[in-house]
Amino acid sequence: MVEDEPGGDAADPARIEAARILFSKAGFIAGAPSIDTLPVPTLPEIAFVGRSNVGKSSLINALTGRRGLARVSNTPGRTREINFFQLDSHLMLVDLPGYGYAKASKLLAAEWRALIFAYLRGRANLKRVILLIDARRGVGEIDRAAMKLLDSAAVSYLLTLTKLDKLRPAEREARAAEVLLESRKHPAAYPEIAATSAGKSIGLDNLRLHLAALAVQ
Repeated sequence: MVEDEPGGDAADPARIEAARILFSKAGFIAGAPSIDTLPVPTLPEIAFVGRSNVGKSSLINALTGRRGLARVSNTPGRTREINFFQLDSHLMLVDLPGYGYAKASKLLAAEWRALIFAYLRGRANLKRVILLIDARRGVGEIDRAAMKLLDSAAVSYLLTLTKLDKLRPAEREARAAEVLLESRKHPAAYPEIAATSAGKSIGLDNLRLHLAALAVQ
């Protein structure tokens, strides 16, 4: 798992500190409600996506050490814009709208699919998508639909468990094994997974290392 050994050297204190410093320099750049309002791509981008209330904003805040950087809402489906956060002059984090809340919608709402797929196809600088999975639920059908969309767009994505602290240790291992097995069924999925808890700071250093390796050197 990426939780254990991103890049094969998670124990290197210098690399961990450098990644922490990079992420601490995060700042909000823009919010784009439509494709024609996206900022011009100038840096490598890492996009975060997942079902509503999966803990996406909380994870971004935890990674950057900035509690109020990404808005955390108790109202599912509230985020409707694509939000951009720049890490110094090296990397861009992209917060995509959550999926799967609207009761009357199909599995993935047509509006969401159009916005996200247009972003995925149009960003040549997109290095990886972080697809968040609630550790308590595991991979659901709606997540598989999102994975199929990413597969069809040929965009590399890393399945990342959130809220890991809500499970007992034995349950964590079982869930991680289950999600890793799911990832191997999808051609665009990264061959490892990440396992995190924003609240308990589990797996954050190692995920930072994984992402920082994609930044401009």
